[in-house]
Amino acid sequence: MIRPKALKKGDTIGLLSASGATPPERLQPAIASIEKLGLKVVVGETCHVRHGYLAGTDHQRAADVHRMFQDPTIDGIFCVRGGYGATKILPLLDFEVMRANPKVFAGYSDVTALHIAFNQLSGFVTYHTPMPSTEFIRQEMDDYTWQSFCQHIMAEEMEEYDLKNPVDQPMSKLVAGSATGTLIGGNLTLVTASLGTPYEIDTKGKILFLEDIDESEQRVDRMLTQLKLAGKLDDVAGILLGAWTNCGPENPQKPEQSLSLQTIFEEILLPFNKPIISGIACGHCLPTLSLPLGRTITMDADNHQIRVVR
Repeated sequence: MIRPKALKKGDTIGLLSASGATPPERLQPAIASIEKLGLKVVVGETCHVRHGYLAGTDHQRAADVHRMFQDPTIDGIFCVRGGYGATKILPLLDFEVMRANPKVFAGYSDVTALHIAFNQLSGFVTYHTPMPSTEFIRQEMDDYTWQSFCQHIMAEEMEEYDLKNPVDQPMSKLVAGSATGTLIGGNLTLVTASLGTPYEIDTKGKILFLEDIDESEQRVDRMLTQLKLAGKLDDVAGILLGAWTNCGPENPQKPEQSLSLQTIFEEILLPFNKPIISGIACGHCLPTLSLPLGRTITMDADNHQIRVVR
């Protein structure tokens, strides 16, 4: 797996949206937040245009992705936001272009579709990180989140290092054991949406990270069941469970008519007897941990330890 060159102060970032349209009032603060890191910014067309709920047409968004990867003056690419739409541009992308021009590529949520495709079809490491027009400009964007972000995209190459929660947010063991494998995954909705397509996630021998937001417990159950029935949990090496923000009962007034997330995880995931760590501070939350998707990690569920090893 190719590891893109780390960014340094003075490098240029291409800012784009492969998904939802950017609210105009958030664009300048987003640019300023990147510039505070000592980076220059080239703003893509998709940060200015709207096609309904999308950041331009599918062809505009695909062209922006190609343009940013092919431009030798651009050192890294940040997705300005998530939303919806990244899956729609996958058939329009030439993954050999990305393979020939690997760069730091950062984002999360709907960007999961691109992480899966770039990892599997272009063969380079990508970064599950907060994004400029959402987390970067929020006042509660904390030092832990900034440090984790910068550690992954700007630090000198580190062969091995630990992925740790904030000190006041302990991880939990759901299933004991240890495993080693390539770190993959992201948003559960997008992982599930890949099934049955040419861009279907390959989980065999991998460590699968999952998180989500604004999905009822019933829908989380349905998506995990779909992964189970598709055979995606059979050969996974291990599972990491992140934040499940606002994922509660369909009817909050009658929680007794739902199943808790803990029960869902236990009923669907435990029978596979794979090591599972839950409570990882990563996803639609702050503070949030950044993750290097495509790198090899080890996980020790008994001791709540996750380490990047290659």
